[in-house]
Amino acid sequence: MSSDFEGYEQDFAVLTAEITNKIARVPRLPPDEKKQMVANVEKQLEEAKELLEQMDLEVREIPPQSRGMYSSRMRSYKQEMGKLETDFKRSRIAYSDEVRNELLGDDGNSSENQRAHLLDNTGRLERASRRLEAGYQIAVETEQIGQEMLENLSHDREKIQRARERLRETDANLGKSSRVLTGMLRRLASLMETKWLQQIQVQHPHTTQSRRLRIPSKTSEIHSTRLI
Repeated sequence: MSSDFEGYEQDFAVLTAEITNKIARVPRLPPDEKKQMVANVEKQLEEAKELLEQMDLEVREIPPQSRGMYSSRMRSYKQEMGKLETDFKRSRIAYSDEVRNELLGDDGNSSENQRAHLLDNTGRLERASRRLEAGYQIAVETEQIGQEMLENLSHDREKIQRARERLRETDANLGKSSRVLTGMLRRLASLMETKWLQQIQVQHPHTTQSRRLRIPSKTSEIHSTRLI
């Protein structure tokens, strides 16, 4: 969202700089060129107003916690727009007075008027220069922010890849540990069974021997049965 606003912002800075330059040129142009220049400035002022409306819509869609900075910039641009319209009106009035003086042959205070025009033009050019510098600074800052975002994304990707590798290693180690523990439990169970049998033999030796003696007697009975 902020990238769209900054794009409109740069277009507005370039457009207002052009308007300022043309307004300053209006009083010095021949009558025919002045009419064409006035019409051109009026068209560009309408374009600047449309840009302000687009920027205003973008600001309304920005989250409230981040909207303050953009709202302040919008107020500054609207003031600048009002100043351009005022300068344009003065330029048109000066143009009308000059045409009237030419028709009436009244050179009156022409030198002072020219001096005032020069001062106004100097002020307009300075403001246009500041707007261009501000637009260039915004473009540079936007490029730096984009570069930092790309670097951060690259670092995050490397961290994710390392985390995946560690997870695979952990799974492999868990598998090995599970197999080792299973073998140990089996050996422990076998040892416990053997020890249990040994304890029984120690505690009940006669019972064990009688059980052992009964086995061959039953075997001999089976053989005798087969012989009969």
